[in-house]
Formats: sequence, structure tokens, C-alpha cells
Amino acid sequence: MSRFFSLSDSEDAENLLMVKRRKNTARGISFNLAFDLKRVSSKRISIMNLEIPPPNSAPTTFWEAELEQATPKRTMGASQSSSQSLSLLEEQNQQTTTKNPKKLALIPLIFLIYFEVAGGPYGEESAVGAAGPLLAILGFLIFPFIWSIPEALITAELATTFPGNGGFVIWAHNAFGPFWGSLMGSWKFLSGVINLASYPVLCIDYLKLVFPIFSSGVPRYLAILFSTLLLSFLNYTGLTIVGYTAVCLGIVSLSPFLVMSLISIPKIEAIRWISLGQKGVKKDWRLFFNTLFWNLNFWDNASTLAGEVDQPQKTYPRALFSAGILTCLAYLIPLLAATGALPLDQEKWVDGHFADVAEMVAGKWLKYWIEFGAVLSVIGLYEAQLSSCAYQILGMADIAALPRLFGVRKKMPTAKRPYKVPLPFVGLVIMCLVPSGFLVYVMTVATKMVYLVSGLLTLFGIGWYFFMKFCKSKKLIAFNSAGERDEDEGLE
Repeated sequence: MSRFFSLSDSEDAENLLMVKRRKNTARGISFNLAFDLKRVSSKRISIMNLEIPPPNSAPTTFWEAELEQATPKRTMGASQSSSQSLSLLEEQNQQTTTKNPKKLALIPLIFLIYFEVAGGPYGEESAVGAAGPLLAILGFLIFPFIWSIPEALITAELATTFPGNGGFVIWAHNAFGPFWGSLMGSWKFLSGVINLASYPVLCIDYLKLVFPIFSSGVPRYLAILFSTLLLSFLNYTGLTIVGYTAVCLGIVSLSPFLVMSLISIPKIEAIRWISLGQKGVKKDWRLFFNTLFWNLNFWDNASTLAGEVDQPQKTYPRALFSAGILTCLAYLIPLLAATGALPLDQEKWVDGHFADVAEMVAGKWLKYWIEFGAVLSVIGLYEAQLSSCAYQILGMADIAALPRLFGVRKKMPTAKRPYKVPLPFVGLVIMCLVPSGFLVYVMTVATKMVYLVSGLLTLFGIGWYFFMKFCKSKKLIAFNSAGERDEDEGLE
């Protein structure tokens, strides 16, 4: 018999399947019959976890060899788009079997998930104003079990099943096809863009309390612009740096609430927790449930980073579990402290009320600390959301839902450097900030003649570049081949 045989023959396919059964069950294990049939033949049978008793006879060496030759043809019968995405995920899965220092570790992933979902107790005050202390406490205690935990469990399962960049886009792509995968990506990306646009504005809104110049006019617009550019540049430096930045932001932004809770302990009266609200104040159920939903949602956003996580099969479940505990405690502890330590004035429980509570409990110093923590929380929210959107686009390019150019990643130079500045990348950025700032200052104080001459020289340089490119394409002038080769390598 020829070593290369046709799998289209149903009889040979069934023989191969029987041999695989014998080989696996002889070792006392169960296997997925549906996936094995898909590997061997065009038949599709949906039988999961079928236990086969040990066979009476041992498999033949010939069929084992034939089976090994047939195994690489596992993608036969699948659609082209699904096979491409599965092969990509398998390749990324193999790359995560060993530790990679450039991959995202457990602790940074926990805080990135935390900022994707919560970012701190900021914003939960409206639940008390809408329904009273008791229902607010019960809401943040019960809602995680009926909403957050199921969403986090699904995210953990699918992120470890498809450990590639793109997350929910890959899930929808494989489950429902390219159309729904693309539509899912569009919905989530546009939602992320809207959220991202609000974070720099919120950041400046907090800063204007300390610096009134940012309240309106040109200074406000410039502050929003430069804060957006600065925060985006931090994200550009790499996910590892963003992850450890999130750790620092999370610790510092949560610290004032921990201090407030400890100072509030002697003043807490537990009977205040069971209040259903002040008499005459109508319950706003829409605001109450929207507050719970907004503050305990978006667990799936972190799934787009799966391709950048070190050993995602182990790391993701642990990170989601830890982030869930951190999020619940970050909401409940300050809420219990604030509602138990002070008499209820329900109308004052709006966004930002925790800062007033801190002032009443400990003084203005703690109020300023919480307001400063709010700025850091907004920065963390921005960085986490931007990372999720960026790697979602990368994942969509990997599965051909977007053009290849959206999947281009920055490459650090690999050339040998006889001398290297003894600083990490962040240190280099900081080192260059001062001279860069000086250059900006020099440009601002330049005369109109300097601007005119600089502009004309710049236009000449641009025109010269395209003129040389035209001469090369038409071969009007001879150029060194080395220069052309260097240009081609630079474009690659």
C-alpha cells in the first residue's frame, strides 16, 4: 500500500478513526469524537467526551504511522477564514508555553482588568442618592454575582480557548462567521472611542478645581489636547509599561479610600446601613440600575490583550478572579464607611460626594487626596481602554477583518550598537523631555521671518524628496544600489 493515501475514502477514514480510538483508550483517556472525525473525514458528528472501553487487540504499527501522516490535515473541511484564525491562535498559544519577560504578567493584568471595569469607587455615589444606603449596599453586593461573575467566567473560558489578540471579535468570528465578528468589532471599537474621548475632559474637569485657568477658553482646549497626546504616548511605549503604570495608579488612587475607611471606623453606626432613604425622596430606579451596570461591566474588554499575556491559560482565570475581588472590595468598603459614619443627606449623594465625605471625616487634606486620586483613576481608565481598543484592531487585522496595515506594530531597532545609553526606554524619554521643551520654547519666541524661511526650506525638502523618487522610478539619473536597498529595507 502506498504511504500517501487519500482521506476521501470513507472506509480508510473509519479505519484511521478506529486506530485512534484504540491508541488513546489503551492509555485510559477520553477524547472528543467530533473533533477527531473532522480531522479524518468530511463527516460531522457532534458527540462530546465519549468514553471508549479498552480494546482487545493492540493497534498495528502501520496504521499508527499512517495516522501520524494524516494528523497535520486537521483543518480539512473547515472554511478558509476559520482555518486561518485557528492556525493563528495555535501559533500564539505555542508562543505562550514559556515565560516571556516582554509579556504581560499577572499583577499588571489584574489592575488593567480593574481599570477596564471600575477604576475606583468614583461614580458609585449616585446609587445611594437614587435608592438609599441599604439598596446601594445590597446592589454592589448582589449584582456582581448575577452579572459580573458570569461575564468574567465566560471571558476566562473564551480568552483561554482563543488566546489571541482581538478577544470578543475572535469569539464572534469563529462562532457566527466573519460578518458578525466584524460587526462586533465595530460596535465595541466605536463604544471605546466615545468613552476614550470623555476621559481627558474628566481629567481636566478635576484639575480645574485646583487650577481655575483650565475652566474655559484656549487654556482648557490646549490642556485637553496635550493630556490626550501625553496619555496616548504612554500607551505607545508598550503594554508592559502600561500594565505596571496601572498598578501604581491603582494603589495610589485607592489609598485615600482606605485611609478614609480606617478613620471612619469609630464613627460608624450600623443602623444607618439599613436605611431605605429619606422620606419624601422618590427612588430613581433607572439611575440606580444604570449606576450598578456601568460600574460593574466590561469584563470582556481585557480579552483583547490575550495574545500579549504570559501563559494566558493560567494567568487569565487568576487575574479575573483577583480583579473581581478587588473591584467588589473597592466599592463596598468605602460605601460602608461613608454611609455608616455620617447621617444621611440623600440629595448630596451625587458623583464626587466621596470627596465631601472625606473632608467631613478627616479634613480638607483627605478631600484633596481623593480628588487627586480621581485624576489618577481617569488616567488608568484611559490607558486600559486605549490598550483594549488598540489590540482589538490588531486582532481584527490578524483575522483579515481589517487591512494588514492596521496590524503593523512598531519594531525596536535590532542593529548592534557599540555604545548604548545606559538608560531604559522610559529613562530615555525623560532625558529628552528637557531639550524637547527647550526646542518648543525657541519655536514660540521665533520671529515671523524665521517661520517664513523655515516653512520655505521645509517645502523645498519635501519637493526634493518626491523629485528624487520620480527620477529613480524613471531611471533619469543613476543612483547607488546600496541606497535603494537601504530604502527598501527601511520600508519593510
